[in-house]
Amino acid sequence: MSKVLIIGAGGVGRVVVHKCAQRRDIFSAITLASRTKSKCDEIAAEITDIKIQTAQIDADQVPELVALIKREQPQLLINVALPYQDLTIMDACLETGVDYLDTANYEPHDTAKFEYSWQWAYHDRFKEKGVMALLGSGFDPGVTNVFTALAAKKYLDVVEEIDIIDANAGNHGQPFATNFNPEINIREITATCRHWENGQWVESPPLATKRLFDFPEGIGPMNIYRLYHEEMESLVKHIPTIRKAQFWMTFSDNYLKHLEVLQNVGMTRIDEVEFQGQKIVPIQFLKALLPDPASLGPLTKGKTCIGVIARGTKNGQRKQVYIYNICDHEACYQETNSQAISYTTGVPAVVGGIMMVTGKWHAPGVWNMEQFDPEVFLAELGPMGLPHEVVEGEWPEL
Repeated sequence: MSKVLIIGAGGVGRVVVHKCAQRRDIFSAITLASRTKSKCDEIAAEITDIKIQTAQIDADQVPELVALIKREQPQLLINVALPYQDLTIMDACLETGVDYLDTANYEPHDTAKFEYSWQWAYHDRFKEKGVMALLGSGFDPGVTNVFTALAAKKYLDVVEEIDIIDANAGNHGQPFATNFNPEINIREITATCRHWENGQWVESPPLATKRLFDFPEGIGPMNIYRLYHEEMESLVKHIPTIRKAQFWMTFSDNYLKHLEVLQNVGMTRIDEVEFQGQKIVPIQFLKALLPDPASLGPLTKGKTCIGVIARGTKNGQRKQVYIYNICDHEACYQETNSQAISYTTGVPAVVGGIMMVTGKWHAPGVWNMEQFDPEVFLAELGPMGLPHEVVEGEWPEL
């Protein structure tokens, strides 16, 4: 049994606490820390069958993090704070010798650019210290990496193409809102699109490529838009037979209309502007005006569908497999007081933690999800609330 320290008390942090508390056979003690302790206390109060310790922490400050880790003595730290804070938290784990897990790769404050290079650079130091870091143990990245690894292990001899497809078919009834941190969400969506093709990254304008995709289990046809997403970077590195990789996400016409207007008037800018003698960052001001994603839980109805279509060869024959999960917003809220976007990120973070503390996935260094056995992970993920389906056969080319 292991003690876990969770950094971050947003919607995903709430799910992580709830799901860790359900696994008292694995996690003997839980501490939740955030910049705002009252948020931690609110989440802790929702758990009645195990005492959740709470703490205040500025995750930008390595000495504060080190002091907290030394006081709590966890075996594992789960980072569900902001991507800006990945490196300071990794520094603290390295100094204290505590295993590290996150759900999204590092992103600098002043550049809308997210990639694994900063975190991969820690590999040798973590290895020498005998400490493990597992990167991107959410859904996408995370489970999508595992689905791709499953396709490579079980269904295809050679994986040549992947399409990662993320649909939120839910509706919260708000004029404009984001399903996770607005600042991170908008920076991600408005970044230059990149997809992998024939050994190189190909750039295009964000959301410029659109397809119609017929989602399974009653969701039906929805428009999907191509954008860059971080798991493609690690997948094409660790599964080098992939010659084409694309990421697609659904957006409503209403969402895209609001986003276009906000971009046109400069509200999505990430650089500072002067306003009434003060420096403000427009996208951070916009974040303060938009609904808190955590508030959308009781309002959201419908389902998500996130999966991977992998194409390649099996026994010399062309073959395709679609591996996906369907998740219901209302069921997630009933269980954890969070909607499905937070649920599908938080549950895999806990399962990744289970893999690490039980030794099923454990090696010193910095690793991505597809580098480990996918079947042991999925064997835990389904019973924890995210089962998957596999469809073999034809599916439209994208």
